[in-house]
Amino acid sequence: MRSPLLLTLLLSLACDGNAWAQSSPATQQDAEATQAEADAEALYGEPSTEAAVDAAADPQTLPTEQAPPSAEQQSSEQLIPEDTRTPAEEDFNALYGVQEYDPLADPTLPAPFLEPSSYDPWEKLNRRVHRFNNAVDRVIAKPLATFYIKVTPRPVRLGVGNFFSNLGQPVSSLNALLQGKPKQAGQSFARFAVNVTLGVGGFFDPATKFRLPNKSEDFGQTLGVWGWQKSRYVELPLFGPRTVRDVFGLVGDGQLSPIRTIDEDKVRIFVQGLQLVDVRTQLMSVDAMREGATDEYALFRDAWMQRRSYQIVGDRRIKGEDDGLPDYLREEEDNPTVPADAMPIIPGSPGG
Repeated sequence: MRSPLLLTLLLSLACDGNAWAQSSPATQQDAEATQAEADAEALYGEPSTEAAVDAAADPQTLPTEQAPPSAEQQSSEQLIPEDTRTPAEEDFNALYGVQEYDPLADPTLPAPFLEPSSYDPWEKLNRRVHRFNNAVDRVIAKPLATFYIKVTPRPVRLGVGNFFSNLGQPVSSLNALLQGKPKQAGQSFARFAVNVTLGVGGFFDPATKFRLPNKSEDFGQTLGVWGWQKSRYVELPLFGPRTVRDVFGLVGDGQLSPIRTIDEDKVRIFVQGLQLVDVRTQLMSVDAMREGATDEYALFRDAWMQRRSYQIVGDRRIKGEDDGLPDYLREEEDNPTVPADAMPIIPGSPGG
């Protein structure tokens, strides 16, 4: 009785062992599939089991880490697009270079451009005078210049401008000689003589056709060439931007002005007034600098100081050396200043 019972028990255990052996590979595969699904879900969300297994088996489908943008890309994204810049912003960028959004807060950006410093210890007073000059310009000077442009034909305006420009050539010739530029002094004097004779008193400009350049030199520039290069900025009522050095230059040039030789007060004042209107019409092109300017006073001050520095030492620089000055500030005819003989009130003037 015990032998059949024992045999039956052994057969039963053998069958259970075969069944467990046959089912174990499936259980192992299920465990691996479950692990692959978990890995795929962590990487891709909730993909299917087959996609998870394929993704886990293919390393090319794994996401790659995106490289951070370079410093040049970061800085270029911060620049203002060309087509959205105001004229004032373009002038500011021309003077100081393109400014990044915050060079101190971003260590990946290059060192910020060093802004030129203007010696302006009288800034508070100068700003008040600047506001006064702007008020006079807005109420009197600009309306007169606009009316003058409307009622005067362009050839006549050009003739008036040539006349006043030619009147300044003797003073320019003398200052060029004092600055050690005899060739330019001779050209300025020859230009004056040619325009007075062939140009009908200077209303026409045949000297330009004879390749006699129109260069303006004043006593303020002469003092700068002689060594007085650094001078504090000052804005004078009606005369506009100057330095202390240029104030002394005004007094020196004023004594040599041909207009000051006119004895008749009414004629002299009329000529001086016409000269002021002519200067204001030439400055119409510079009015675009005011549009959208964050600090109009600082923009005009720094532009004028850079231009004066160029007038004093610009032509003595090494050929090909870049001084960073915008081209439009180099032109004498497009950027006139109020001359010494354009104001009735000058020490020593007749009747003044």
